[in-house]
Amino acid sequence: MDTPNLQHSKPTAITATLVPDELRISFWPQYFGSIPQWITLEPRIFAWMGRLSVDYHGGIWNFSTLSNGGAFMAPESENDEKWTLFNSMNGNGAELTTEAAGIVTCLMAYSHHACRTECDAMTEHYYHLRDFALSHPACNAIMHLID
Repeated sequence: MDTPNLQHSKPTAITATLVPDELRISFWPQYFGSIPQWITLEPRIFAWMGRLSVDYHGGIWNFSTLSNGGAFMAPESENDEKWTLFNSMNGNGAELTTEAAGIVTCLMAYSHHACRTECDAMTEHYYHLRDFALSHPACNAIMHLID
């Protein structure tokens, strides 16, 4: 009996693309507009960053879209700045790049917003970003912080 030649394909890497300044205005309604209370997401992400990092005092954030349909934001970086994050709810901490810090804060905010609104679309956003985080260089630190 002949067996078919099954080729194992490597999963396509999820990539992040920075949203250009001129498209920032449509970021939230385009990606999150169908989610109840979506307008509260951005300030909740800022609040999570404030809880996780004593060094956070506001600033400009960059928006990124993911090739799997997800989206997130991260603090703007100067000179490859690192952020020290500590999650007092689980006792885990790490020093992260701005992108990884943004992923952590967005995952925390997305998870809580999904539970609060019971919205499947918000849950999908969480998993799109989590899938990106699973292949991120800071994966272990990200997962320990959100655990």
